[in-house]
Amino acid sequence: MRGLATACADEAAALRGTRPAPGPERVEEMIAQYAAVRGVPPGLREDPHALLRRQSTLLAAAVSAVTASAAAALATGPRRSMPGLPPEQFWYAGASTPRLWWGRIADHLTPRSVVFQNAVRTASGLALARLVAGSLDLSHGFWVLLGMLTLGRTTAGATWSAVRSAAVGTLIGSLAAGALLTSAGDMTEIYAALLVPMALVAFWAGPVGGPAWGQGLFTLVVSTAFAQLSPVTWELAEARIVDVLTGSAIGLLCGVLAWPAGARGEMRRSAAALFRATAPLIRVTVERAATGHSAPDTRADAATALRRTMRYWRTAHASYAQLRAEPPPRHAADNGADWLAALNHGSRVLVGTYWLPWSQGTAWPSDAVSWAREATDEVVSATLRAAHFPADGVTVRLAPLPPGVLTRLPAPSVSHLVDVEVWLHALASDLTAAVGPGSTVEGGFW
Repeated sequence: MRGLATACADEAAALRGTRPAPGPERVEEMIAQYAAVRGVPPGLREDPHALLRRQSTLLAAAVSAVTASAAAALATGPRRSMPGLPPEQFWYAGASTPRLWWGRIADHLTPRSVVFQNAVRTASGLALARLVAGSLDLSHGFWVLLGMLTLGRTTAGATWSAVRSAAVGTLIGSLAAGALLTSAGDMTEIYAALLVPMALVAFWAGPVGGPAWGQGLFTLVVSTAFAQLSPVTWELAEARIVDVLTGSAIGLLCGVLAWPAGARGEMRRSAAALFRATAPLIRVTVERAATGHSAPDTRADAATALRRTMRYWRTAHASYAQLRAEPPPRHAADNGADWLAALNHGSRVLVGTYWLPWSQGTAWPSDAVSWAREATDEVVSATLRAAHFPADGVTVRLAPLPPGVLTRLPAPSVSHLVDVEVWLHALASDLTAAVGPGSTVEGGFW
């Protein structure tokens, strides 16, 4: 635990830029040493099962520290291979730039991706704005495109809120610009003197104050800029109002017609797809552990399920990132759902597939194998039920380990069995947290 604390401090210093990231090698060495000596010491007076579960929990925390150390090293330094880690976990570490681009494109080349939806919405809005500006021969028609681009949001409600504020700001800014142009006339020295301080105020206060301040101040900036290029009148402010309102209307139209709910619906769908993708991965991981064939270098039978889960996991993360950037709805159907817990469920499944076991175990006795398969069936069934987000939640009933099984297994395998037990209970807890109220976990997760 002291080593993990030191590793966390080193990662924090690396992320602050005060020292280079040390990498995960030291934590991996500690894991190997701990896995070699853990177990039930002779003459133990307390419950050996409770001790084994605490040891498994500590080992799981150490594996998380390895992941954090590797991620910090990759984020703060050049991409390099991580030889001690499963190749799938940080597949991008040694990947070429074209492969990374292709991976990102392939992940989001689906109408169910919020990145794809945003691209379609923005491209359609810009095309329509260009068509309208050209067809109506609007003066300074590029403002139509700029208004659509800057005021468009990922939800119809957020777009309408931005458009209302921008309309008010543009109107006030246009009135101020009209008054300035009328009073200053052709005196370009006044415009030259005002341009720089106006631009500083606009680009400082605009993003902080919101669309109203941004559009109003920007109207003053462009008016003073254009007044230095050629003689202008108050009609420039009028053209600014028409163009911004036209672009706003186009952005609002695209927001209403193209995925108006933003990431809310896609978050639910991507979380459900992630649950369904993890179900076969849970089964194959436990089956390999129970039969003694789950060493980290023998995951060929899980390769397809791994790739599928990782893809849905990345898609769900994109949905979650956009959802957190959107204003919360007044009346949401999924108020009880915990999307972060759903993502944590996917992460925990992947970590278990990568790292179980931490030591090479032997095949378990028949009663332990039967328990593992029954517990897996229960977790897999709950995972598939959770994909529908039932209103009454998900109840997971995991039976306790068979009596006496811990005394009939050799030291490496008994710890291995408890690792799987702790992992399954953690997955059950993630499911009940993700689905919402009314969920309970039964079976004793200390």
